[in-house]
Amino acid sequence: MIQTPYYLVDKARLLPNMERIAWLREASGAKSLLALKCFATWSVFDFMAQYMDGTTSSSLYEARLGAEKFGGETHAYSVAWADDEIAQVVALSDKVIFNTRGQLERFADAAAGRTRGLRVNPGVSTSGFDLADPARPFSRLGELDPVRIDPVTDMLSGFMFHNNCENDEFDRFDEMLTHIEDRFGHLIDRMDWISLGGGIHFTGDDYPLERLAERLKRFAGTHGVQVYLEPGEAAITRSTTLEVTVLDTMFNGRNLAIVDSSIEAHMLDLLVYRETAQVGDDIGSEEWMICGKSCLAGDIFGTARFPAPLSPGDRLSVRDAGGYTMVKKNWFNGVKMPAIAVREMDGSTTLVRDFGYDDFASALS
Repeated sequence: MIQTPYYLVDKARLLPNMERIAWLREASGAKSLLALKCFATWSVFDFMAQYMDGTTSSSLYEARLGAEKFGGETHAYSVAWADDEIAQVVALSDKVIFNTRGQLERFADAAAGRTRGLRVNPGVSTSGFDLADPARPFSRLGELDPVRIDPVTDMLSGFMFHNNCENDEFDRFDEMLTHIEDRFGHLIDRMDWISLGGGIHFTGDDYPLERLAERLKRFAGTHGVQVYLEPGEAAITRSTTLEVTVLDTMFNGRNLAIVDSSIEAHMLDLLVYRETAQVGDDIGSEEWMICGKSCLAGDIFGTARFPAPLSPGDRLSVRDAGGYTMVKKNWFNGVKMPAIAVREMDGSTTLVRDFGYDDFASALS
């Protein structure tokens, strides 16, 4: 038995997402690139690469990881490339995407001969949280004005739009894509490819996948472009758990169970966005607050119900622990970093990475 804590990536749970992504590619012609900012566990890249077309990145290191470990197309984007990065980025990527006209012009010579793109901010999004809203006031994420973009279109072959955030409503996606066409359509017509970014939850059970396929195909045909999607959460949702063990219990007005993990260190995105972890099946008459072992007072995974009282030694599973969790894990309090395990299609489980004191010490100085 693998010692907790550890992240468990289950290929059988990953497969339905991959199959939906592959179906959408066939039905719409849109290619899908894994968004490494969301999920970069390369132990399962060989499995995912059978269904996806490559990767998209937000930094030099992500771009290199995608090129070396995933293969296929490598799209390299950054909010701002540094002088000492651009040569490496150009060498290992298929497409280099710049965040602003200034960066495009500054690195035009360095990126000569490479397919170049520009991030465009359409000014609308589906984010309900200001921290993650790319269309927030004074946003630095992409060029907003078609007039500023027009003079540099001859330096480009594509645009990247990323304005969907946890969007599971097709009608809202359609509405915003229409807005993009109305505002930037005359520029899109000059391009060869368009990335519509990530944040479209099209692998959900009730998502109208056929309608999405038709809309993407129609968009591509109208403007004569190759469409790319950049699924992150959509690619890995429901595939990964964080396996933990109860270390201690207490009562302080509520039943409290302290586990060998930390939301601050191992599922930071939940803390940042004030969301509650999904623990176990949440069934039963026993209600317990699941607490992390760091010294942060608010290190709380959430509350869940169980058939019987919890005791030290009980194993618990925290669901949906793949997206924006493993990529953000940290060494806060020196709490042991969760190992990484993969459950194969035949049901066998393999420990692919463990972390110890040397990893903790080497991350410092």
